[in-house]
Amino acid sequence: MRHPVITGTTQIIAHLGVPTPAFKAPLIYNPWFADQGLDLVVVPMGCEPQDFADFLPLLFRLRNTRGALITMPHKVRVLDLLDDISTTARICGACNAVRRAPNGRLVGDMFDGQGFVRGLINKGRTIGQASALVVGNGGVGSAIAASLAEAGLARLALYDANQQASQALAKRIACAYPNIRITTGSNDPLGFDILVNATPLGMQAHDPLPIDPARLSPASFVGEVVMSQQETPFLAAARAAGCQVQVGIDMLFEQIPAYLEFFDLPSASPDQLRRLAHLPL
Repeated sequence: MRHPVITGTTQIIAHLGVPTPAFKAPLIYNPWFADQGLDLVVVPMGCEPQDFADFLPLLFRLRNTRGALITMPHKVRVLDLLDDISTTARICGACNAVRRAPNGRLVGDMFDGQGFVRGLINKGRTIGQASALVVGNGGVGSAIAASLAEAGLARLALYDANQQASQALAKRIACAYPNIRITTGSNDPLGFDILVNATPLGMQAHDPLPIDPARLSPASFVGEVVMSQQETPFLAAARAAGCQVQVGIDMLFEQIPAYLEFFDLPSASPDQLRRLAHLPL
């Protein structure tokens, strides 16, 4: 393992949130930066919610701040502190990366959905003119739905136990992408090219499945966001039905190249990042 050497010229990407012991980003980014000889480190910073509004502007007044990764509980609150946000962040009502533009303005974006979309494309699937069902319309589900819409989806179905969440998300996506046909209220997967479980269901063995596996078609691509286990019961059912699948951890590695581009850094492939990462995968 090559450890990063901190010098007087080292730039930092802050990883802001609490609690920090669960943070995975330093274990993925820093080995890559060291391998590439970049004078840059990701530093976990356990910023409490009551301090965040004061701390973020000061962080970006540091000369050597390259950017910030934003995680819970700050993803929503950060929007009020930014000068510009992406369409995806606006739809989600949340942001997980911030950089300072050359004009000094703070710019935010959301990359959870891009990770899912890039993984899907890298597995040979097409999104343009396809149809998708996203079950779970909270933070990560909103990001995935927004990124699928941005990639040219033709038809989108949204389902959440909280119907108001689905309806509100549908309105936000329709405003940004008026050509997409959007429906809410059903988790029937029949007839959809892409199926996404963006709920916590699957983290426990006794969880009910988010979608009826008997209604799965072998032609559908099935994705999962749960990262605590490689093969959830839902993905196992999808594989048994003959579906191509994407495990939750794929989304993590696929989104990091998008972050690197956002921070104007040399890109990496997911395979390169996996090879160097210090994660128990």
